[in-house]
Amino acid sequence: MSQVHDTARAFMPYPWVDVPRAGTGPLSGLTFAVKDLFDVVGYPTSGGQPFILAQSGIKTRHALTVERLLQAGATFVGKTITDELAFSMNGQNAHFGSPLNGAARDRISGGSSSGSAAAVSNSLCDFALGTDTGGSVRAPANHCGLIGLRPTHGRVSLTGALDMAPSLDTCGWFTRDINTFLRVAEVLLGGDQHPLPERVRLLRSPQLDGVAEPAALQALSTAVQRVEAVAGAATGLASDLFDIESMFWTVRHIQGHETWGVNRALITRFTPPLGTDVAQRIEWSSQVTDADMEKARALRAQLKQTFLQVLGTDGVLVLPTMPDIAPLSTSTDAEIDHYRNRAVRLLCLAGLTGCPQISLPLASRQGAPLGVSLIGPPGSDLSLVQLAQRVMAT
Repeated sequence: MSQVHDTARAFMPYPWVDVPRAGTGPLSGLTFAVKDLFDVVGYPTSGGQPFILAQSGIKTRHALTVERLLQAGATFVGKTITDELAFSMNGQNAHFGSPLNGAARDRISGGSSSGSAAAVSNSLCDFALGTDTGGSVRAPANHCGLIGLRPTHGRVSLTGALDMAPSLDTCGWFTRDINTFLRVAEVLLGGDQHPLPERVRLLRSPQLDGVAEPAALQALSTAVQRVEAVAGAATGLASDLFDIESMFWTVRHIQGHETWGVNRALITRFTPPLGTDVAQRIEWSSQVTDADMEKARALRAQLKQTFLQVLGTDGVLVLPTMPDIAPLSTSTDAEIDHYRNRAVRLLCLAGLTGCPQISLPLASRQGAPLGVSLIGPPGSDLSLVQLAQRVMAT
């Protein structure tokens, strides 16, 4: 159980174990929750899958990032539900349930960091750790009206956390307000090796037709103007700079191939029960060939080189975080899958290039939150957060 009354069905039902922290530090007074991919002393780690939970055992060492937060004085309040094997963006776990979206109760929370986003959006803690491989921080941040960061790949440690697709996995977090977010950022990120200048060169992607909902783009127009008020008018990228369909299949092949590699031994030996949607993705992933992977790696290298040249040291791309507000909880599987496929087309750029991306809750539609994202060059994470702070202050 968590240390708080779980009104959002966000936490794993583990017996409570107190986790010591430093008496003072830069995060003193803040409470935090941890996605159940990260090890915490006194608790098992399930990865959202009962068979992994049964095999886990009680951990005797914290994940490195959890340890850093505790040493900074933050108070641990519980481990949160993750979508099964972290292989979903829906926030619906067939075994442990669906955490509730604190910003729009009739809509999905998003995943796979569903419990962490639910805990923060329902004010059950001040911040929460998540992971982002294909969008698992950015999607819930959009859906639950939170600030969420996918950092530069490798910037925040995943030592002591379960893998999904290692060349894409990152550790991020959620808060409700930007000042708290910056406090956590200063602890987890440290100083930037490649900070953004005070005045950045703002860029806008033209390739959103058929991906983002027109009504969502209209709702985000004022948010983009807020960004431009701080950074200056955005310059559109060339319409033929990136092939979105190629990017989509590249990230799907890499994610699938690596996720199957991580889980193959478990699944082929023990055939654990999997939720229907996750089982379908695992089956698809098992059929990604080495040739598919070789081609995907080459395309990723080419895309990364091109995009980093476009960004340079001062470029920031502004774009919608997701194609629209969160789907309704009553949506059909087909409707959610269609939404997810459009979302991957928006989310894959940062993952394939290793760039940091922060989602800001600056818009809404039909009473539900909608996020706008900023993508910066690798290593610019802290200054990207500071830019976000200036934007949210306007």
